[in-house]
Amino acid sequence: MTETESFLITARQVVTDEARALDVLADGLDENFAEAVQMILSATGRIIVSGIGKSGHIGHKIAATLASTGTPAYFVHPAEASHGDLGMVSKGDVVLAISNSGEAPELVNLLTFTRRFGIPLIGLSSKPESTLMKQADVQLLIPSLGEACGYGMVPSISTTLTLAMGDALAIALMKYRDFQPANFRDFHPGGKLGAQLSKVRDLMHADTPIVSAGTPMSDALIVMSQKSFGVVGVVDGEDRLLGIVTDGDLRRNMDGLLEKDVEKVMTSNPLTISPNAMAEEAVAIMNDRKITSLFVVDPEEHGQAQGLLHIHDCLRAGLG
Repeated sequence: MTETESFLITARQVVTDEARALDVLADGLDENFAEAVQMILSATGRIIVSGIGKSGHIGHKIAATLASTGTPAYFVHPAEASHGDLGMVSKGDVVLAISNSGEAPELVNLLTFTRRFGIPLIGLSSKPESTLMKQADVQLLIPSLGEACGYGMVPSISTTLTLAMGDALAIALMKYRDFQPANFRDFHPGGKLGAQLSKVRDLMHADTPIVSAGTPMSDALIVMSQKSFGVVGVVDGEDRLLGIVTDGDLRRNMDGLLEKDVEKVMTSNPLTISPNAMAEEAVAIMNDRKITSLFVVDPEEHGQAQGLLHIHDCLRAGLG
């Protein structure tokens, strides 16, 4: 057997063991999970996640996932809690304490604090008879299935199950609150995700190249050149978009162009997009129709032009 074959056998075994463990976890979920969700929903404060070691690393991720999906949460290190950070926990909060063994000594002061001040406590552990689970108001039990290393030494299966339980909580809460893709934009304004969740209104230009119906093409060309979008919109007396003049329209009407008004040159009933549409939808339309810009028109505003979205704005935001 080559080294490559040996590495792949080990890797596949780890993934297979963890996948099987996840099936066991899913089958074992019960009313305690629902009770934990209800407890978090009833919280008037924040969700305090705590754990030490690998459980702490997973706890950081769980807190971040909760916070980014509509459930205010943050991570408190149990050792720091014993040196002043217990002041971060208050009435109305819910504590989610994580310990695979349920016996992490660093959690003792935090557990005692929750009991003393009546702060709801959710325990997440693989040991139902542990100190943590006995103290907890709600017990989230993950199956004790050893670790992928085969010696029970390297947190792997246990951390995978803990992470999955945290994800299950976050997404159950998210769905209950009807947390929509548009809400993600508020919590993920940066990076690729922020770009994908941008709406047209986030990227459009409000200073739109527009002229009124009846405007001579000589004047329309000046507006078109000043705005540098290669297009100008034509509106009626109530700012409703009647048509657009593009570079292509100019080429098709070169003969006597300056003697014409915009209505003789424009393309009527142009393709538009709503300001509430996702920017990715606008990019798809522009790519499909091989155009570089779209006028933004809100149907609820009687067809009035709201702005202009250019493909370059989408590309700068990371779309395209």
